[in-house]
Amino acid sequence: MAVLMMLAAGVAQAQQAERAEQAQQAERTQRRPVLLDVDPGIDDALAILLALSSPELSVEGITVVAGNVEVDVGLRNARQILELAGRPEIPVARGAEAPLVGRLVTSKHVHGENGLGNVELPAPSIQPYPGTATDLIISKIQEHSGEIVLIPVGPLTNIALALKLRPDLAPHVKEIVLMGGSLSGGNITPAAEFNIYNDPEAAEMVFHSGVPIVMVGLDVTEKTVLGADDLPSVEKTVNPISRLVWDLTKFHLNERGADGIMMHDPLAVGVAIDPSFVKTQPLHIGVETQGEKTRGETVAARKGYSMEFKESHGTRTVIGREELTPNAKVCIEVDAERFVKFFVERVLR
Repeated sequence: MAVLMMLAAGVAQAQQAERAEQAQQAERTQRRPVLLDVDPGIDDALAILLALSSPELSVEGITVVAGNVEVDVGLRNARQILELAGRPEIPVARGAEAPLVGRLVTSKHVHGENGLGNVELPAPSIQPYPGTATDLIISKIQEHSGEIVLIPVGPLTNIALALKLRPDLAPHVKEIVLMGGSLSGGNITPAAEFNIYNDPEAAEMVFHSGVPIVMVGLDVTEKTVLGADDLPSVEKTVNPISRLVWDLTKFHLNERGADGIMMHDPLAVGVAIDPSFVKTQPLHIGVETQGEKTRGETVAARKGYSMEFKESHGTRTVIGREELTPNAKVCIEVDAERFVKFFVERVLR
């Protein structure tokens, strides 16, 4: 009898374990697969932490591009953040070390010499993905065909290279939610936002790739600021993630004299989680690649068309107009207070 009871108990335990595994598999299936393309970067670090803290998302990989810092510095930073968060299983791939055209412009005056506000984290033990960023992007699009969302929050070089190599995969990307661009002036030149300015040729390719795009630009990110008042109890915490968030915020407060951290990159992740944080407008976006003073500007066809010309004998004559179909949903308003509260509750819980 005792033997039968032990056998029954063993069967029950096995069934319970199987149900638990099925429940976990169902949860994983319901999560939205995303791939982050980053150039970490203080706000990139916050974006990664938000994605990892959000049950709606399954972070399938992280690819690193040169931008805020050189690509190898960014690769180290991404691995350090994953290690701090206890997520060593997520692949991290090294990407482009320069834009498609021209020279890299870094932003260490904003992010510190090491890209993380000069905060020193332990050396990472996580090894980089054996292939390139392009390899990982293509692999994950194929693995999650029709479902994966790409979230690039740096220059768009890696994404452009992947779609150039495999344009047939564009229909298999559910959406690109990118941090970049602006309808109201730039932050690196009067016309251009930093990410788009760093590789406007790549940005032009991505905007015209046919993939549905949400543009989370300066129009909303500059209104979304994480300040010391939003982190009242963090300074004394022993939680390493909370400690990092506080130290990064303090860098902006003390070293740069800012009111807080503009949540450029975390807001893009937030929009991928909950689009209701922003209001969008469908627009056709082109990227200026030639202008001496406007290179990198994201130009919106607000009236939905462009004039067509004919050249003859040294003059140009208007012969009609070309209708321009929207290729992006552009964020024009944001519930900044709600998003900042959401970020703090998610990342510092």
